[in-house]
Amino acid sequence: MRHDTESEKTGPAQVAVVFGAGGGIGSALTAALTASGRYDQVIALGRKSSPAIDLLDEASLAAAIAFATGQGELRLLIDATGFLHDDQQAPEKTWRQIDPANLARSYALNAIGPALLMKHALPLLPRQGRSVFATLSARVGSIGDNRLGGWYAYRAAKAALNQLVRTASVELARRAPEALCVALHPGTVATGLSAPFAAQGLEVHTPDVAARHLLDVLERLGPEANGGFYDWRGQTILW
Repeated sequence: MRHDTESEKTGPAQVAVVFGAGGGIGSALTAALTASGRYDQVIALGRKSSPAIDLLDEASLAAAIAFATGQGELRLLIDATGFLHDDQQAPEKTWRQIDPANLARSYALNAIGPALLMKHALPLLPRQGRSVFATLSARVGSIGDNRLGGWYAYRAAKAALNQLVRTASVELARRAPEALCVALHPGTVATGLSAPFAAQGLEVHTPDVAARHLLDVLERLGPEANGGFYDWRGQTILW
């Protein structure tokens, strides 16, 4: 935890960024990071922030990341965005419900948007010292763990996200050996995204608890964790 006074601080400001800060997990992560005092500045980015981000608008992502870089060194970036359902689409129960437009929309929001965040953020991470880019994936994106079927668009998009993280981590390691690019499964959280699908008896976390778990996991990960996929306990998830 940082306890420096203004007169004692040396070097550039240490910055943490939360993408999707308007959501349940994102807002809880922002609050927890701010309360920790570990970073000189915590930047919360979302559709209503200034600058605002839109996962379907690459220019907005590039501009927001450039803004954050102007505040200091990017030491922690958490992508807490994600899309599962709304009044236009819901998780499929059978292959008969597969719809090309819904597939494309899920890919755009759950895989392509985060990939664009990586495109613009990873090259700006410091070359020296520890830095982390973490994106919220989902256990249902695991191919090896899939035994229930269904949820075609969401599963496939999160599986794609996992591959994008893994691929980006290889390139990142060449540039910044101490940096991490990882995928995290937050568990089932009481938010608008997952609440309608929380099965009876399933362990459900509040956003505040989920945020604490995720930050604890990130704190424990070493350089060897780069490119990995971890749950809220810190356990590795099958690809």
